[in-house]
Amino acid sequence: MAVLALDTSAAVAVSLVDEDGTRLASRSSDERRRHAESLAPLITEVLDEAGIERTDLTAVVAGTGPAPFTGLRVGLVTARTLALSLGIPVLGVPSLDALAVQAVSDLGLRAGQEILATSDARRKEVYWARYRVVAHEGPHGVPVVERTAGPDVDRAGFVAQGQLPTPDAGDTPLPVVVGEGAMLYPEFLPVADDAPLVPDATVLARLALVRRAAGEDLPTEPLYLRRPDVHEPGSPTGTGAGSGAGSATAATGGAA
Repeated sequence: MAVLALDTSAAVAVSLVDEDGTRLASRSSDERRRHAESLAPLITEVLDEAGIERTDLTAVVAGTGPAPFTGLRVGLVTARTLALSLGIPVLGVPSLDALAVQAVSDLGLRAGQEILATSDARRKEVYWARYRVVAHEGPHGVPVVERTAGPDVDRAGFVAQGQLPTPDAGDTPLPVVVGEGAMLYPEFLPVADDAPLVPDATVLARLALVRRAAGEDLPTEPLYLRRPDVHEPGSPTGTGAGSGAGSATAATGGAA
C-alpha cells in the first residue's frame, strides 16, 4: 500500500510513501524545460527502488501550484491519468503549502511565526503566499500552518511592499522568507539561511494524507493565476487560470 506524489511546479519531484507517510523512495530533477521527459523515468525509478507495482498504489498526490502553465500541467495530467487508469483517487495540494510546512521543520519555526513562501513566476515576477505557524508538529508529525494571504503573483518589489514591515513598523516581526522565487530577488526578499527553495514531494504526500484524514477537500484544479504564455490556435485568451489570485483557504498540516 503506497501513495505516489508528484510536483512539477518548479523542479520535477517524485516521492513514494506508505499510508503512514514514511518515505519509501524519492527522486528529483532540476530540469526546468523538460518536465514531461523527466517525470516518467523518475516515477519508474521510485517504484523500482521500493519494490512497488503501480497496482499497489492507493492514491496519487499532485502539487497544484501556483506555477507556469506548461510545467504544472505535466504533473497534473500525469497524476490524473495514472489515478484514472488504476481506479484510485488523485489528491491535490498547493505546492506553496508544502513549501511552508517544510520550512517549519527545516528551520525549527514556532507557533505564531509567519512565513512568506515564494516561487519563480518568470516575467520578473514571483508567486507567493503567506502563512502563520499553528503548531510545529501536528497529526502524524506534520507541522500545521494556516494560509493568511495569497496565493498571488506580482513583481518582487510589490510583494515586499505588501508583505514585509516598513522601517517605521516598530517591533512588527519579519516573516521568514523561503523559496526560490525570493532567491532571484534578494534586494527585495531576503531569504532565510537554510530555507527550503522548492517543494519536497514527500512533504506534499504527507500533507495530503493528513488533510484527507481530516476530511478536507483536496481539489486538483491548477493554480495558474494568469493566462499561459502560449495560447491555443484560435483562442484569444488561451486556457486561462484554474483558480483566481487570492483564492486563499486554510492550510492545515503544508500553493509557482
